[in-house]
Amino acid sequence: MNDMQQDNHKSTPSKRIPPIAHFLFLTRWLQLPLYLGLVLAQCVYVFHFWVELTDLIRAVMGNKDALDHILDIVTIKGADRPDKLTETTIMLVVLGLIDVVMISNLLIMVIIGGYETFVSRMNLEEHPDQPEWLSHVNASVLKVKLATAIIGISSIHLLKTFINASAYDEKSLIAQTTIHLAFLVSAIAIAYCDRIITQTSQQSNGH
Repeated sequence: MNDMQQDNHKSTPSKRIPPIAHFLFLTRWLQLPLYLGLVLAQCVYVFHFWVELTDLIRAVMGNKDALDHILDIVTIKGADRPDKLTETTIMLVVLGLIDVVMISNLLIMVIIGGYETFVSRMNLEEHPDQPEWLSHVNASVLKVKLATAIIGISSIHLLKTFINASAYDEKSLIAQTTIHLAFLVSAIAIAYCDRIITQTSQQSNGH
């Protein structure tokens, strides 16, 4: 029985990959420096986060230099500059920190999901910290998640604008709201198209 299986295995030689196809497939590793560059960008965001958080804590404790730096960050040109740390100022700083975190999450999705989808498998199936979304990630899922993350980031920027609404003219407020709605409509369209493609693929496999 084993001899017959070995004979059958030998009678079906493995398909040889043409040299040009093998070379083109290897070019996927050219994306590796791009993902490493995004890792460096992630480090910059981590540093930026801790600088702002440290300044906020120092400003609460009465450090004037830290307070001036915080006010320079949150004060919009044309708006009244407060002379102390107010609830609105703290809210704007915290929204800025949340914005950094969401952009950092976006970077993680692009780095890990993009590498897994377009470069090489990470083989994290048995790892206890494997992200839930990574088990079913593909190009379509990655696009939907990126669109959702961009909407979250845009929402934070729009909220910061509305908090400082007095410093903006009506055209700027309408323009930012329209851009945010455009992001929202685009994400819905991407998700709808992905759903149609998935349903079509399932129906094809079913037949």
